[in-house]
Amino acid sequence: MTERADCVVVGAGVVGLAIARALARAGREVIVLEAAEAIGTETSSRNSEVIHAGIYYPTGSLKARFCVAGREALYRFCADHGIAHKRVTKLIVATDEAQMPGLEKIRRQAEANGVTDLQRIGANHARAMEPELVCVAALLSPATGIVDSHGVMLAFHGDAEEHGAMIAFHSRLAAGTVGEDGIRITVDGAEPMELICRTLVNCGGLHAQDIARRLAGLPPHTIPPRYFAKGNYYSLAVGKPPFQRLIYPMPDAAGLGVHITVDLAGRVRFGPDVEWIDELNYDVDPRRADSFYQAIRRYYPGLPDGSLQPAYAGIRPKLQAPSEPAKDFVIHGPREHGVPGLINLYGIESPGLTASLAIADHVADLLR
Repeated sequence: MTERADCVVVGAGVVGLAIARALARAGREVIVLEAAEAIGTETSSRNSEVIHAGIYYPTGSLKARFCVAGREALYRFCADHGIAHKRVTKLIVATDEAQMPGLEKIRRQAEANGVTDLQRIGANHARAMEPELVCVAALLSPATGIVDSHGVMLAFHGDAEEHGAMIAFHSRLAAGTVGEDGIRITVDGAEPMELICRTLVNCGGLHAQDIARRLAGLPPHTIPPRYFAKGNYYSLAVGKPPFQRLIYPMPDAAGLGVHITVDLAGRVRFGPDVEWIDELNYDVDPRRADSFYQAIRRYYPGLPDGSLQPAYAGIRPKLQAPSEPAKDFVIHGPREHGVPGLINLYGIESPGLTASLAIADHVADLLR
């Protein structure tokens, strides 16, 4: 027997949970389908847990808009719900004079995005803040912080359920068909079912394109290509944490460079790098540490030999090929693909955690 549902959200990562919460709070009947056994098992739990300020992204882009708005919304949400977080601040460092114009370009870009609190500091000031740091100048970002990402997801999940949303784990969207009476979907799992839903939101993260291709009636040309960029992290095996703040080098084409983050317990992590892969694989190759030492010692020359150990890896769903410039989030509604009630989210990588509440508001507005 085919059941009817108002709204189905596919994917219980941080963005899917935020959207389910927003729709449930708006009075929608919401079912969340999650293929895994728990919330946030992929990209949402394998990142730096940084609350980004919104510094780097092109002005007017979805990443810039949602990061700046989402940052403040997330800080308020964490404070209201007792979720562990801290504005630890961040230093973006130039390690030689040739990088100084790039540092100024970042400051101007941040200002254009509405991030007006960046402070330019000299080498002595930076060294006074972080004695192990070597640079010629830096930008201090007071709005950058860290957060318990799992705590955020648990709170989104709980809030959504309090407003009537249901989450079905081990439930994979196997197929779908666009019809006049809604979108008919087949769900695999312990209890296979057929649903006809008025609204379908595809928040599949790494699998968003695969999910979209299973929807008969969705124009294939509206589905962008997908590439996997693996980010490997290493931790400090010996010695006390050398930094109290986040330390970021100048960004490169595929990411923000191998940076140093601290967690809420004060432990230090290094990464991520960028490793383009064809299949999902979360193993960290110890041999990649050689390139980490080289990158980190440009601004932390005191990093001891043999001090890095593999920690974990995350995978980002990229919309650009390795040789292409970075691309924006893609959020397609009926205007883009012509299917009533369908929202597809593609390429939701960093700053997806920071932007999650703003993305949820945007999707709710599209469906309103």
